[in-house]
Amino acid sequence: MRYVENPPNPWLSNHVEWIGEPPEVRLEVFEEDATRTIINKNDSPDVGFDYSVNVYRGCQHACTYCFSRPTHEYLGFGAGTDFERKIVVKINAPRLLREEMMKPSWKGDELVFSFTSDPYLPLEAHYRLTRACLEVCHEFRNPVGIVTKSALVRRDADVLAALAREASAAVFFTIGFVDNKTARAVEPHAPSVDSRFQAMEELARAGIPVGIGIAPVIPGLNDPHIPQLLKRAKEAGARHAFINLLRLPGSVAPYFEQRLREEMPDRADRVLNRLREVRGGKLNVSEFHKRMRGEGEYWNVIEQSFRVHARRLGFNQNDTRGDPEPRRTFRRPTAQASLFE
Repeated sequence: MRYVENPPNPWLSNHVEWIGEPPEVRLEVFEEDATRTIINKNDSPDVGFDYSVNVYRGCQHACTYCFSRPTHEYLGFGAGTDFERKIVVKINAPRLLREEMMKPSWKGDELVFSFTSDPYLPLEAHYRLTRACLEVCHEFRNPVGIVTKSALVRRDADVLAALAREASAAVFFTIGFVDNKTARAVEPHAPSVDSRFQAMEELARAGIPVGIGIAPVIPGLNDPHIPQLLKRAKEAGARHAFINLLRLPGSVAPYFEQRLREEMPDRADRVLNRLREVRGGKLNVSEFHKRMRGEGEYWNVIEQSFRVHARRLGFNQNDTRGDPEPRRTFRRPTAQASLFE
């Protein structure tokens, strides 16, 4: 990794929205061009996709609950503030993606842009790596999915709309809170709740399927927000919705608890006790099929609330995920075709 002595200032871009002053943190950027692969295979049965692309490591949104924080420890960094301030940029991602799609072994499965980092960090306004990868997907007509907290995704409405027409594309916004005050306590540098809903509405108008992920559900904090979030998402054009329970693997648990007690001292014990209640007395469960959902009466009430309101509002009515024979649009560009582009 090459340390960038004078990294770009993402807050000066007209693509980045911020309410108030940008965070006063020292951003360190490391450019990486030794990455050998960019398509990651998912082996977890708890995640609803098989392949993902991550062009960044670390995340400036600084969500205190992010389950990806421990991945930074593999780089020799910390899972706390290092995860938020030391950002690794895979500058060769678009080239690698093209090379991997040209291999006969790639069959055109859906690629999800998300998982270890948000694909639309503020730095994306400068590096444009997510956009470049989406353009590769459009060239190959490879289906894509995006999970983001950022309104910056609106910049790429043109290529996403083209993908939606010629292959398939969907954008899920993770929005777990109805108000910015609560959101700022646990996701301090993420875009505002309003900006995410506005971006959702704009993409929907452009013909791009959009959805909401109420994730993570933090028992005792945001589970009462579920009905209002679903209602607002429906008004913004969302067709699909899902929920996931808070995960606190490894060093995430102490970091989350520390920040929660600092920002919400009057509610911290209640939240932690509720989490233990739906986790069988623990703060985290690492077993497959149990990591993303809870157990017990309180969790059953949460799931029932989501199901009732999602059904009433018409979410997930035409969900084609799991179709044994999904429409295949993938094709490799040929030299002959390139002569006419």
